[in-house]
Amino acid sequence: MMTREELNQKKDMIYSFLSSEEYIPLKIKELGALLQVPAKDKKAFRQVLDELMDEKKVHLDAKGRVVLVSENFMTGKFMATQKGFGFVRAEGEAEDIFIPANSTKGAMDGDLVRIALVKEGGEGKRREAEVMAVLERAASTIVGTYSASKSFGFVVADNHKFTKDIYIAKADTKGAVTGHKVVVEITDFGSEDRNPEGRIIEIIGHINDPGVDIISVIKAYGLPEEYPDEVMNQIREIPEEVPEEEKEGRTDYRELQTVTIDGEDAKDLDDAITLTKENGIYHLGVHIADVSHYVTEKSPLDKEALKRGTSVYLVDRVIPMLPHKLSNGICSLNAGVDRLALSCMMDINGKGEVVSHRIEETLIRVDRRMSYTSVHKIIEEQDEAERKEYEPLVPMFELMYELAKILRERRFKKGSVDFDFPESKITLDEKGKPLDVQVYERNDAHRIIEEFMLAANQTVAEEYFWQELPFVYRTHEVPSPEKILQLNAFVQGFGYNLKTGAEDEIHPKEIQKLIHKVEGTPEEGIISRLALRSMKQAKYTTTCEGHFGLAMKYYTHFTSPIRRYPDLQIHRIIKENLHGKLVEKRIAHYNRILPEVTVQASTLERRADDAEREVEKMKKAEYMEQFIGETFEGVISGVTSWGMYVELPNTIEGMVRIADIPGDYFFFEEENYQLVGEHTHRVYKLGQKLQVVVGAVDKALRTIDFEIPEMV
Repeated sequence: MMTREELNQKKDMIYSFLSSEEYIPLKIKELGALLQVPAKDKKAFRQVLDELMDEKKVHLDAKGRVVLVSENFMTGKFMATQKGFGFVRAEGEAEDIFIPANSTKGAMDGDLVRIALVKEGGEGKRREAEVMAVLERAASTIVGTYSASKSFGFVVADNHKFTKDIYIAKADTKGAVTGHKVVVEITDFGSEDRNPEGRIIEIIGHINDPGVDIISVIKAYGLPEEYPDEVMNQIREIPEEVPEEEKEGRTDYRELQTVTIDGEDAKDLDDAITLTKENGIYHLGVHIADVSHYVTEKSPLDKEALKRGTSVYLVDRVIPMLPHKLSNGICSLNAGVDRLALSCMMDINGKGEVVSHRIEETLIRVDRRMSYTSVHKIIEEQDEAERKEYEPLVPMFELMYELAKILRERRFKKGSVDFDFPESKITLDEKGKPLDVQVYERNDAHRIIEEFMLAANQTVAEEYFWQELPFVYRTHEVPSPEKILQLNAFVQGFGYNLKTGAEDEIHPKEIQKLIHKVEGTPEEGIISRLALRSMKQAKYTTTCEGHFGLAMKYYTHFTSPIRRYPDLQIHRIIKENLHGKLVEKRIAHYNRILPEVTVQASTLERRADDAEREVEKMKKAEYMEQFIGETFEGVISGVTSWGMYVELPNTIEGMVRIADIPGDYFFFEEENYQLVGEHTHRVYKLGQKLQVVVGAVDKALRTIDFEIPEMV
């Protein structure tokens, strides 16, 4: 057996050989043969290679060959596609890296992988890499549909980026029958030429049973439903109403005229408004439920809230961050009862500038629970019956509209960008079948609340930035120069232009000007969408990096602690600071935990968004099943090399495949985002109106196929 010194010598020799120019990548066995490793030294040879791999000096490529680790070696999240290839979002990289189907090394959607670059990008081409190793699996359970055969079964995953069927031994089926939606625990992830294996751990129900479709999405995304026993035990100790002793030491604002304004169906009312005006100064109070009074740090409630990160709003239900006893009870600012709040009291001048403010623990009592519809009727429609019903509050509502307009105009002057895309309102029957899909109507009553929340978020963020205390900020980074160049090249085709500064940096005002210019034009929808896609996703950070889209230097999320963990987290910091308890030890504590909190909150926010989108797409597809063969007019909302997307007026979007466009062979002009007929030169471009027929619908795939009627 070799000594340590002999092993090190052998290691140096092998590493030098691998580094030499004459080395051609070989598999371990082939390398051993080339180096004429004696049989007695084969174990030591393998040990040497393992040590070099542990030191990240060498690795095995996708074909199992020993190669050097280069500077092109990086890690990131693998994003699969239904066609087998994928992309990796590598740490610190602006652009995703392409992974061919034969270079994935069995990686699945969401896995953390190590990759090595094999081709550099340039001239509009993506960089290409191969997966070296799967470092961490994104999930060990999969939701899918079971099919039985004589001696075994298999599951087809609902996530169609999971491209292989999962083999289930007969002993591991748990009694499932063909058509059951099941949860599978993967016991063997398989390989490029071998299917994964698993065992069924839960039967959700039959694919055709009411409600099973949405429950399957909940299970697939790992959204928690039931609360642990220790959480429910803690909840039992929380009173139904605020005890008198807990009201002491707070600023009492119960005499101020106070309202909540929400949707008719809202139950978790976490923000209330007070507003007066004296000597040209608006006194705006944004009162937020003092959730952190009840959800104390490291308690079972707190741990569960952090684990959930956010409430999830699906078409037929809400999966709340906090149990209903809190979110709909003592933490909800219900009318006519005393509630504890954390309030941002702002004095605002006629230019919309916050000239002074206070953040304080308060006691409030809401006078009326208002809906957006009622406030809209009172102010915008001047509805006599509605105005009489809420007569004592009408002057305050008028003042709200007045102040919101000032704040909005000031925000726009600074360059804030508003993407007012239509949202969907999907109506279901009692069995979960979609009855209607319409555009969710927004009015100025929505916008006044938005303006007041923005003002409070900005004010709180600025104060804590200057106090130089640990905090959680909402960050929206400046778009990458590459994305702005692409956007500019596209809009120039419509006669527009974006002004950029040094190194192609852009001010949000330029995006805002563009959105304003295209308003009311046929290209409005597509240019607005492309402008939005050119921007980065907002996220939570511990540093104040500003919010590009809102054109705000300081921004946080302060206003929704019932449904967002970051808001709850900063409420704790604020309250500790107000009581003088944010001493050195606590500052060190927050500096230690907040980086992980921000990353987790951002990740869970993405998960919630994806689940909400998935359910919406599924219900839209199900709704369109009844219209197969019928004709609709839509607008081309996207153009790709495989076809074009068409959006109907009710927000439903479907695909016309390029091979199904009649009358010619069409090719994709990427620089102009259009399809062009080779012989007829007929053009299909973004923003163009189009008659389409519903050809096919697949609820499982969440797809709607449109066809273009034959030209007469």
